[in-house]
Parts: sequence; C-alpha cells; structure tokens
Amino acid sequence: MTTSVAEDLLLLLLDDASGATHGSTYVAPGLGGALLVELALEGRVEVVEHGGLLRRQGVRALGAAPDDDLLAGAWSEVARKERSPQHLVGRLGRGLEEPLAQRLVDQGVLERHDDTVLGLFHRTRWPARDGSREAAVRRDLASVLVEGAEPDRRTAALVALLLAVGRAHKVVDHAGVRASRVRARARSVARATECEWAAQGVKDAIAAAGSGSFGG
Repeated sequence: MTTSVAEDLLLLLLDDASGATHGSTYVAPGLGGALLVELALEGRVEVVEHGGLLRRQGVRALGAAPDDDLLAGAWSEVARKERSPQHLVGRLGRGLEEPLAQRLVDQGVLERHDDTVLGLFHRTRWPARDGSREAAVRRDLASVLVEGAEPDRRTAALVALLLAVGRAHKVVDHAGVRASRVRARARSVARATECEWAAQGVKDAIAAAGSGSFGG
C-alpha cells in the first residue's frame, strides 16, 4: 500500500507530544473500520443488504488475500463467515494499535517509548518523530472540510471514519469557521463515500460499547 488509511487515522488519534491516544473506547473500532475501508477500496470485500422484517448488512470477502500482512489477516477474518460491519470492526481493531504504530516507527514517523506506571503497569507510548506525513494529511482534510474541496476516495473514507469517532472537527484548523459547519461538511462527505457502511459500523460499535453491549 502506498497510503494506509489505518496508519493515517492512528496518527490523527495520537497526541504528538505524549504519544497517547486521545480516546480509549473508539480507537480499536476506529482502526478496525479503517482496515475494512482499505479492503473495500481495493475491492476485496463487499457489503450485502439483507431484507426481511429486520434489515441487516453483512460483509463478504472478495478475490484473494492482499500482500500486506495486516490487510491479509483482516481479509482472512472477513472470509471466515459473513458478519455485520459492527461486529467486524471490533474483531479487526482488537490489538491493532501496536502493530500499526510499530510500522510508523519503522518508517521513522513515530518513536516508541516503553515505561511503567507506578513501577507496576507497563505502557507503550508513540510520540511523533517526523510530523511531515501527519501535517500533509491534515492539510488534505482541511482543504475538504474547511475550504470545500472535493476529496479523493481515501480522504473521503478517512473523513467518514473521523466523523464516526467524533473527531472530524478536531483534526483541522478551522479558525473563523464554526465547528458545526465543519461537522456538516464531514457528514456530507461521509454520505457520499462508498465506505459509509464501514464508518457506520464503527459508530454502532462505539455506541454499543458505551451501553455495555458491545461484543466481539
């Protein structure tokens, strides 16, 4: 992959100085949704609408597994059986933060800091090392969300994911533009993207987690 939606999303969810994520409940489903988005953009999964009294969506694998290790693992999980986007984002996002962040360390984008809290609890943080990639992503997002430019497929999908985790208006400098206007633009972009179903799965998973009913 030349560009990873999941890596870009993680960069936007990490605090550059502390290396900690801005939120806890939405990171895993958000990253899981990003893998589904990547697979969808490559034409390796499809969403199927089922009718009846209770309408539901199911995600199916298409074609062959990608060459990328993380995407191949995600594709294999999807291929096991048809499941809802909400279910899959939880499955795919579980434990995903560390391998994604380590990739960015290997690329020279992040640093890895391991330490303990109170001398007992291990933690890993990922502060920024080279901010140029994240800055470029934020510029692309600002051009779409603040200036009204038309997004490419990946930027549109990233906007949909950011909207799902409640951060679309927080990742861009929108001085002079109300946050509500930025969110409205994000909703418009999200509705038009082919991957809205994956972002909705993220939103549903976060809501279920908040109600205590989220499972994997």
